[in-house]
Amino acid sequence: MSSPAPVVWTSSGAVAGAWREHRSSDGDVSRAAIFLGIPYAEPPVGPRRFLAPTPRAPWEGVRPALLHGPTPQRRSPYGPDPYVPEPSIPGDDLLTLDVGTPDPSPDAGLPVLVYIHGGGFIGGSHASPWYGGQAFHRDGVVTVAATYRLGFDGFGWIDGAPLNRGVLDWIAALDWVQQNIRAFGGDPARVTIAGQSAGGAAVMRLLTMPAARGLFSGVLALSPADMPVTVDDARRLTEEAAARLGVAPDLEGLRSLTEAQILAEQERAGEEPDDPLPTMLERSGLVLGPVIDGELVPGTVAEGIAAGIGDDVPLLIGATAHEFDLAVGDAAARLDGVSAEAALARMRIEDDLATALITRSPRQDAFGVVGHAVTDITFRRFVALWAGQRATAGGSPRTWAYDFRWTGGADGLAVHCLDLPFGFDILREPTAMRRAGAEAPQELADAVHGDWLAFIRDGRVVAPVHADARSTIVYGEPLREIRPGYAAEEAFALGTGAAPVPAPATT
Repeated sequence: MSSPAPVVWTSSGAVAGAWREHRSSDGDVSRAAIFLGIPYAEPPVGPRRFLAPTPRAPWEGVRPALLHGPTPQRRSPYGPDPYVPEPSIPGDDLLTLDVGTPDPSPDAGLPVLVYIHGGGFIGGSHASPWYGGQAFHRDGVVTVAATYRLGFDGFGWIDGAPLNRGVLDWIAALDWVQQNIRAFGGDPARVTIAGQSAGGAAVMRLLTMPAARGLFSGVLALSPADMPVTVDDARRLTEEAAARLGVAPDLEGLRSLTEAQILAEQERAGEEPDDPLPTMLERSGLVLGPVIDGELVPGTVAEGIAAGIGDDVPLLIGATAHEFDLAVGDAAARLDGVSAEAALARMRIEDDLATALITRSPRQDAFGVVGHAVTDITFRRFVALWAGQRATAGGSPRTWAYDFRWTGGADGLAVHCLDLPFGFDILREPTAMRRAGAEAPQELADAVHGDWLAFIRDGRVVAPVHADARSTIVYGEPLREIRPGYAAEEAFALGTGAAPVPAPATT
């Protein structure tokens, strides 16, 4: 006889989910209660469009929670086959979350993982099969994956509207978790927030925001970067778009535009210039994202760490070895016959740093060097900077750094997002198999997932903290070892010199 559907009472009403079984790589079967599409705020449409999130009004009866809610991503900006499968789901009820739990009883006291998806703040989806969390449920963790407003809807400047609406959505979702996760078996005092790429930037932003204090107890930042937008830049983008569309840059004017019109302008703003090299490193190529407003988002992540904000919260942070080595976009056509030195000069990189970047690049042609420069400067130097700052700031010593260097996947490099199937322990998922390969070592997934799990459960990893000789967990071949890491990137980030530093030996 099948079990009755799991029902949980939230602050807005009851939700009914479903039991789902999961077979692990060793054949063991576990089950979890899955609740999809639970609203954490009112739909941000009509009179609520472009405003701060509003808590969800109570509903009557038991609400089915069997389908993912609509996604703020209306269509993927990364083409029909993005690296991570992240579906677009139509609808207006945009602010929802999914919860998975191995034990939906209020006294279970399980650790909680809240995952914020990436996508450059303009795309991505919480509904990816990569983020389902089945391995975490098997291991006694409650998972939450939340939507948040993207692009102009979440981060555009509008006269008369609050800035950083997407950031306010993160906070609203975390508030919901604090109020409700106990009913799903979670412990609100043991909430780890995690995210990758833009999601990694999001959790680092939350770590250093006073407004987010007390909403989580640990941060897992995967391939984060600092992508701040100034108020002036955000205002200028809106004013130029509004002028093209013939409306005022205020609430009334922008609400008169359809979603399709705004999405078209957003895509226009993101188009690469004829020669993308000179601006390739500006704001990591993003035009929309969290805006430094001096209030909700008071400054850069580095400034927040320097001020001691969040220094008592454990942090596990890292990147892949070749994040964007293959992602130079339209610049590739302009690199034929160009030397690596000339390409970096066009990117406005000074000679001493250029020499170091060329020395470190696994390829010496312009395409390879430019890609690896973007990897180092956009992602890896921020890991080095922030981990180094935390290690010397005098606050909590609980900072761990990792370096994912396994190159056995389809691309032959440790590219952006390749660590996700290992951390989520989903190597048999069809798309993950295509990216990581059918022979991807389960032992490596056990190592990466095991470290994530230990951090989520206990707020620590079985490894020296980064303050100890810049100790770094290196994943590759051998599967896991501890050695100094990020030395060269830290030199770049801290401005302590850019003398050529030999690349770490590939493992």
